[in-house]
Amino acid sequence: MMDKEKLYIAKRLLEAKAQSVLFYLFRLFPIRKKKIVFCCIEGTTGYSCNPKYIAEEFLRIDDGYELVWLVNDDSKQFPHGIHKVRNSLWYRAYHLSTAKVWVDNSRKQLEVRKRKNQLYIQTWHAKLGFKPTCLDRGKSFSRIAYLVSKHDSDMIDYVLSNSAWYDNTLPTGMLYTGPVLRMGSPRCDILINNRETAHMCIRKFYNLPADAKIVMYAPTFRGGSQGIKRSLQQSIHTPDYNQLVQALEKRFGGMWYILLRLHPQLTVRHVGADKRNARLLDVSFVDDMYELLAACDAFLTDYSSAAFDAAVMKIPVFLYVDDYEEYEAERGKLLWDLKKLPFPLGCSNDELDNQIVNFDNYEYQEKLQWFFDQNDVMEDGKASVHICQFLVQEMMR
Repeated sequence: MMDKEKLYIAKRLLEAKAQSVLFYLFRLFPIRKKKIVFCCIEGTTGYSCNPKYIAEEFLRIDDGYELVWLVNDDSKQFPHGIHKVRNSLWYRAYHLSTAKVWVDNSRKQLEVRKRKNQLYIQTWHAKLGFKPTCLDRGKSFSRIAYLVSKHDSDMIDYVLSNSAWYDNTLPTGMLYTGPVLRMGSPRCDILINNRETAHMCIRKFYNLPADAKIVMYAPTFRGGSQGIKRSLQQSIHTPDYNQLVQALEKRFGGMWYILLRLHPQLTVRHVGADKRNARLLDVSFVDDMYELLAACDAFLTDYSSAAFDAAVMKIPVFLYVDDYEEYEAERGKLLWDLKKLPFPLGCSNDELDNQIVNFDNYEYQEKLQWFFDQNDVMEDGKASVHICQFLVQEMMR
């Protein structure tokens, strides 16, 4: 008898083959040369991440491009000029089949089929990152995950990159050996170009003092939390927020507030923040975390790749990891030795407190610059412009 995994895979492949019929059916319609279809995390998030900032650049040049965004939640808001489409199989098949360009930051579904003369740009949702993916996960990389990843990678024409380090991870981390566009991360453009505006707007929006200091805490998703409805405050992996604020105020002065940004996998499970903490603001349901991050004075995470993005702003980035061995056992060996990164590391509340209170900014900035130089990191604040110019040229062919 077939085991459960083989039965599950057989079912998924059969379903995908049946659903792919729609993609072949819609080949009766011509490819529209100025049509671009965007999607984020299989439609589960709204107007955000790298695809958002590429779309913004196309809106800016305003040259008659048809911009379509596939999204699961019809209530998500998009700017004028972007056609919001429900990410159902029928609409997905039609719009992907008739678009010249696809822009995505995660894997396409197994049923998706790409036509000749279409262009698929994979921006991904993490460049420099902690967590292993694909073959780098070792035994925790399941067979079905391999099939989905390989199916997607075989359709990709270009992967967007921001560093030599990321280029080198692609064969095992993404099952991809094709062309790479070293143009930076579009979502980081706002962190370089719009910090002053974001600083003012975010404090005004959340009714914070104009001189308030902000730290964003953005923990990653842990598989063990799946299906559990709970407050993150009840997790043993959460830092003591009161102690965190006190340490920040002791070292840097001012009045500090925490923006809590939970992983999308938790927000869809309705996990939220403790409303009793006056210094804690839950911003988990804001579509674009980078509009918020641009206004921050410090950043705290465990294993989120956003740490490397926040570092582009040269702000203090701290790591709080009290489950390092447990997390590696579940996820696979991390891609970096955390102790060798520029980011001060705390494995307990007291250690984190000590790292903040004794933070040496001069030493930190030196380590950051060395890290960027060693890994040939490119983030010039013009990634959206670079990729847009490239796509315009490709679409004119």
